[in-house]
Amino acid sequence: MVKRTIGEINQKIADGEATVLTAEEVTQRVMDGRAPTLEDVDVVTTGTCGIMSGTAAILHLKAGEPGSFKKAKKIYLNGVPGFPGPCPNEWLGSVDLMIYGTAHSIHDSDYGGGFLFKDMLAGREIEIEVESIHGEIIKSTTNLNEMGTARMIGTRMAFKNYTAFVNPDPEPVSSIFHAIDMDGPFEGLSFSGCGEINPLQNDPQMKTLCRGTKILLNGAEGFIIDNGTRSNLEKPNLMLTADMHEMDSHYLGGFRTAAGPEIYDSVAIAIPITSQEVLENTFIKNSDISLPVADIKGRHLPLTNTNYGEMWNGSDERPSYHCDKCMDCATCLVRERCPTLAFTHNLNTRKCFGCGMCAYSCPHGAFVMKTGYVELEVDLGEFEVPIACRQSDLKRAREITDELTNKIKKGKFSIYSCPDS
Repeated sequence: MVKRTIGEINQKIADGEATVLTAEEVTQRVMDGRAPTLEDVDVVTTGTCGIMSGTAAILHLKAGEPGSFKKAKKIYLNGVPGFPGPCPNEWLGSVDLMIYGTAHSIHDSDYGGGFLFKDMLAGREIEIEVESIHGEIIKSTTNLNEMGTARMIGTRMAFKNYTAFVNPDPEPVSSIFHAIDMDGPFEGLSFSGCGEINPLQNDPQMKTLCRGTKILLNGAEGFIIDNGTRSNLEKPNLMLTADMHEMDSHYLGGFRTAAGPEIYDSVAIAIPITSQEVLENTFIKNSDISLPVADIKGRHLPLTNTNYGEMWNGSDERPSYHCDKCMDCATCLVRERCPTLAFTHNLNTRKCFGCGMCAYSCPHGAFVMKTGYVELEVDLGEFEVPIACRQSDLKRAREITDELTNKIKKGKFSIYSCPDS
């Protein structure tokens, strides 16, 4: 079997001679009957963007003057609770802490860790409140540039396998897997996953993805720490890290759900094409990727199956807003439901996640977006269910994949060699 070494690929990258294709470009060539060979491509780039609940940040920041308090007992950033320690930093006026992307503000039920991290990356001032072990309350402000350490840890990211959800019962159900209480029976479907461009779909046996593999996490160069929590051979995911100082606020943020705010992240990973087998793993199409559909109240018990072709093929990345159709409702369902707060009086396209909730919710058709329907055959019968909420953003996934592609083409990103590659 013909094989190519990582050293050979990195030399071509350094010389500006590497052929780099995105996973979508590879798939399109396959569908056009022009499947690439080992001589045609050196690196395939992949990406994903979506809710990644296992996100946390490890921070070190100045909370007060030296000697102003002995040790932090509690700490809040913009009202979002963190966990001080493990270093006590006695009398230094500074705090080591961990803060979760899924943590909820004590002041605002719509604000959480994802929104906080986005504000940090955007350079905004962050309010600090510390309660010391002696009961003193110390208040101050900071920003990302003033934080000595700001490292993101993703304990469970870039899943290969997801589950879509519906509600087969008439009573609404509140869940993190939908932007609002999910109506039933079979009134809408919510799903995650970027299908054929997702990293682990393109290297399912993880032949090139290993501890130490370089990645882009929210635009910052980082690396794979290990397999993620609950990862297994059938349903792998990754544990990732990168420096938040180097991240782009466009690629992450908060996402409101019916059960409170969550966080979304963007990940891009390069797959070095070391053999024909590795290359052929990237030939996967959306329609090849099975997507179980489960009762939102029993996520481990699939009702039926669909595929990512039904989710993404022919769909719109973003909605279009037709202000002439807006009736200026006293209670605007779009403003009330938008997970990323992208709509006030106009649609903020930078904040928009492409989830589809606006088009699903507006009764007057002011928002138009093709998200599609899926035919589901279950024990209760056959149902045509609208795709109501996408908890992954294909547009951002494509953008971060393109960013990685350009870095490699410019010789600014080399490939890490896994022990078995």
